[in-house]
Amino acid sequence: MTQDHKHLHLQIRGDHSEIAVITLTRPTKRNALNDALVMALRDTFQNLPDTVRAAVVHGEGDHFCAGLDLSELSERDAGQGVMHSRMWHTALDALEKGRVPVVAALHGAVVGGGLELASACHIRVADETTFFALPEGTRGIFVGGGGSVRVPKLIGAARMADMMFTGRVYKAAEAERVGLTQYLVPAGSAFDKAFELATRIASNAPLTNYALIHALPRIAEQPADHGLFTESLVAAIAQSAPEAKARVRAFLDGKAAKVSKD
Repeated sequence: MTQDHKHLHLQIRGDHSEIAVITLTRPTKRNALNDALVMALRDTFQNLPDTVRAAVVHGEGDHFCAGLDLSELSERDAGQGVMHSRMWHTALDALEKGRVPVVAALHGAVVGGGLELASACHIRVADETTFFALPEGTRGIFVGGGGSVRVPKLIGAARMADMMFTGRVYKAAEAERVGLTQYLVPAGSAFDKAFELATRIASNAPLTNYALIHALPRIAEQPADHGLFTESLVAAIAQSAPEAKARVRAFLDGKAAKVSKD
């Protein structure tokens, strides 16, 4: 199955149509985000086919996403600015708080709104060409697509402030060290690694994946005693699912692979 928007391509892949591949297709604009593309991302993730269990987001051409398309930035009063930012929030919430885990395959520029998009994904794979920046501070504006919430959770508020104060650019190796990406791979191989991870994730029990998307971030922000109680509830629900019981039985019967260092 394939589906095209003017600047976005959706392809459903995998033996059981379980992987959604979402491609930003504005290579001549370094895949910069305009309102139409942001809304297409929202609609795509809100309407994924029921067979899909994981998704990969990547960019066509030399860059993942160079951020907001400033050539389409229009003047807004304060109220309009709030509404515009909230539209981005709704769209990126559809990735972060949707039904399936999302893996970002990163290369080239991951800048401004592109970093906000990447930070809404659950796993980030960067190749050696990737660089990260938040130039909003030097342009007299502020992040509006959820970056002030999501990016500090990855690298801390002080590092994010440094990026915006000074225009600091993180290259791929340093970005992995500070937590902007979980995986670093050779140039040109980010998509293959991301697809491999998405395939592995899609084989998990759907309820466990859903709990990792929706319960784990909330537990992390709760007071410890609240988090522990929430954990107990989620653990009980997850292990009661028929698929979980079957997987545990398969392990006990020696029919499931054991964890190894390889």
